[in-house]
Amino acid sequence: MAELRKPELLAPAGGMEQLAYAIHFGADAVYLACDKYGLRTRASNFSLEELPRAVAYAHDHGVKVHVTCNIYAHDKDLVDLPAYARAIRDAGVDAVIVSDLGVLATIRAHAPELEVHVSTQASISNAAAALAWYQLGARRVVCAREMSLSEIADLKRELPADMQLEVFVHGAMCMAISGRCLISDHLVGRAANQGNCVQPCRWRYELVEESRPDERFSIEEDAQGTYIMNSKDLNMLAHLDALAAAGVDSIKIEGRVKKAFYVATVVNAYRHVLDGDPAERWASELEKISHRPYSTGFYFGDAEQTDDADTYVQLNDWVGEVRACEALDNQRYRVIVRCRNRFREGEVLELLSPDAPVEKVEIRELAELFEKQGASQDAQALAVARASAHPDKGGAPKAAASADSFDSPQARKLSPIDELPCERLADYDQVPVDMANKGMHLYAITTEFALRPRDILRSTRLDPSRKN
Repeated sequence: MAELRKPELLAPAGGMEQLAYAIHFGADAVYLACDKYGLRTRASNFSLEELPRAVAYAHDHGVKVHVTCNIYAHDKDLVDLPAYARAIRDAGVDAVIVSDLGVLATIRAHAPELEVHVSTQASISNAAAALAWYQLGARRVVCAREMSLSEIADLKRELPADMQLEVFVHGAMCMAISGRCLISDHLVGRAANQGNCVQPCRWRYELVEESRPDERFSIEEDAQGTYIMNSKDLNMLAHLDALAAAGVDSIKIEGRVKKAFYVATVVNAYRHVLDGDPAERWASELEKISHRPYSTGFYFGDAEQTDDADTYVQLNDWVGEVRACEALDNQRYRVIVRCRNRFREGEVLELLSPDAPVEKVEIRELAELFEKQGASQDAQALAVARASAHPDKGGAPKAAASADSFDSPQARKLSPIDELPCERLADYDQVPVDMANKGMHLYAITTEFALRPRDILRSTRLDPSRKN
């Protein structure tokens, strides 16, 4: 990105784990929702009680937090909004994302300190609309998905210096104007504009003639049927220079219902290209995670639909999460790994780590870990907190929190799953095994180089098109 101002890299955080991985792999900011007013009710989301420590964790790592309040509100939705706005303000969030004028007015009246960003749901595609929101107090707009790159550049030139532009660069697209869809509401009674979309645009449809209700016809001749509303996923990795040249201030990755593996992989690829690596070096990374066929959306012409079946392709699986690493000598390290999917002794995996190329790691000296009697009081206290919130199946080993984790007693009860360990290998009995196959259990392996907590070990899928 030589000689161009580098845009902010904004990542989705559908839950605490996704937030931690977005930060680990280089996001400058994250966007998330609490338990109200967001458009992704299927995401884990955050309670108002969790939000302050999530914000504190992000801020400790130099990362901003944007909270979505982007539903299209009815009067009943606004009753609790004043108290909600004050709560997220007091939590220290950096911005709130809105699409409804009533939501904007309420937030400005009750928490005027909050910086306001305008969601893509508002369909801002011209300077007059952006300036109208600016006059109402907004300081960033997320461009309508339907804008071309040249239109975005023209829009930027018409805005005040303190009005920022944000655009989506990666993820799912909708068969709707900037995501404002009525199909889900009409077919199954679940309103997309209230956060409950069931994605009926991905379903298979056939044609039925009224007088012959028992006969069905494919709309296009294809063995799998047709998916006339199934849009391709957005991928702008190869065009970040062009977006920067157009004056874009923030590039946004879609995916608040995506898992941490998706968030980590996509953020890592975009981080490397933003920091100067050639896009072609990281393009294959975006094939590793679950996705539909890619396109560049509306940036260079009309968006594209795919008539393929609604099968997501994914080349790799997340099999191990690095939790701790100890040096055995100058050439060997013993690494504690939490099992996400099975892996075997002798298997060669890929390692995803920030600020580094993808490495190969051979699984050697695989052992399952069992906590010894007399482990530290901290580890025991955390084990109790975890057991109360998420009862273990099969006697999973326990781990204590580290200084880098959300480590207050209250925080442990709220989200024990994301605690990083600070245990020593000496606290565990190591039992050699041929396979790691107990989900979320701790195992140990030996490597020739150091690994960092939250690094990812992944394997190649035998069937890339199987459902997740």
